Amino acid sequence: MYRQARSELFTLRDLIRFAVSRFHEAGLFFGHGVDNAWDEAIYLLLHTLRLPRGRLDDFIDARLTGGERDAALEIIRRRIDERMPAAYLTKEAWLGDYRFFVDERVIVPRSHIAELLLEQLDPWIGDPLEIHAALDLCTGSGCLAILAALAFPEAKIDAIDISLDALAVARENVKDYALEERLDLIRSDLFSAVGGKKYDLIISNPPYVNAGAMASLPREYLREPAIALSGGEDGLDFIRVILDRAADHLRPDGLLVVESGNNADALENAFPETPFVWLDIHAGTSAVFLLRRKDLPVRD
Repeated sequence: MYRQARSELFTLRDLIRFAVSRFHEAGLFFGHGVDNAWDEAIYLLLHTLRLPRGRLDDFIDARLTGGERDAALEIIRRRIDERMPAAYLTKEAWLGDYRFFVDERVIVPRSHIAELLLEQLDPWIGDPLEIHAALDLCTGSGCLAILAALAFPEAKIDAIDISLDALAVARENVKDYALEERLDLIRSDLFSAVGGKKYDLIISNPPYVNAGAMASLPREYLREPAIALSGGEDGLDFIRVILDRAADHLRPDGLLVVESGNNADALENAFPETPFVWLDIHAGTSAVFLLRRKDLPVRD
């Protein structure tokens, strides 16, 4: 198949059509930044050919050199044969206009919290300059901590993860954004290494995939670190700890923002007295909640 493609496909348009057909034929799963074969093919091919994002029309009928065609067909082959998420193939992921280095040591950035940070959590935070200290729990690649630092320019940010591998990736991203003076990376099991620190804002995209969903994950998701996905039997293991201990680390008017995936019903059943505020996101689902410190569950 690929040998024939090398002799019969000549333009970027040809390669996109070929990639989309092969992706559909292979039954690939899309959920790491795009949700369809067309967008993924365009992203992978523009990246491989060193062409700018958003400029497809300018290049779609350009003829490829033999070396370019070989490189394009190779990344198509790897995406199919290895079921590798596109971000791991390109070593980058995008949240809006912000690029982050990623590899197999971290999950691919895709948190809904990112879009909320790009809007500075409006209207829940009236003045972004009033945020002086923020914490990102389960930081992974550091992407949300970096977006928080950009959204709240007066804030010092602590970014926590239990994985040394994840923190190594995060360190690369912090360096890329020149935020070493404002963003501290800390190895910790949730709040265990925080001590008595208190924050104006705590954000978290913790592991929240329940056991049933973990058992049926598509192959692409199995490429990601299980430690960053598995949230226990009902998906709430880490969220329970966060809800139990967040008040100890929030200032009186502090806010907690947590992504909980598809667990809204399970969460509300587990904490029926807690007034979760489900934030509006483009996906339109109840995937991210907000709580003020005063509304957190009272510890027994």
